[in-house]
Amino acid sequence: MKARYGINRMSIILSLCLLLTAGFVEKAAGGWFWNDDVAIKGYDPVSYFMAGGPVQGKASFSFKWHRLTWHFANKADLALFSKDPEKYAPQYDGYCAWAMTMGQEAKTDPQAWKIVDGKLYLNCSRASFKKWSEDIPGNIRKADKNWLKRKNER
Repeated sequence: MKARYGINRMSIILSLCLLLTAGFVEKAAGGWFWNDDVAIKGYDPVSYFMAGGPVQGKASFSFKWHRLTWHFANKADLALFSKDPEKYAPQYDGYCAWAMTMGQEAKTDPQAWKIVDGKLYLNCSRASFKKWSEDIPGNIRKADKNWLKRKNER
């Protein structure tokens, strides 16, 4: 009888945990975020172009776009992004460029990046970035094709 009570109690606890977390999990650009709609881990997407690398943004300079909150290091970057988000936002809604070559979505590491032909590409790790870098034009073609297919399926 004790074991049965333990199993029922555990089932109830697990069910409650699942119900509670379901309300806090959202699929967003760059992967799954827990109760968090902040794009690219709060890094300023404009900084890749203007500062020559990723700079952590601030919640006080934020902008909603594509159901995500984008953070910026300063007012000037916020203004640039708000005028033309497509110009500064990472490709594939911030998902890993290498993973997208295989038709997969993976969270990214804001430190694993490259700008190619005026577009920002993020990768999920330095190892993925290295693989992606072996054939950037070919990998972009593959990822673009997979991304277009994914977007059409949504």
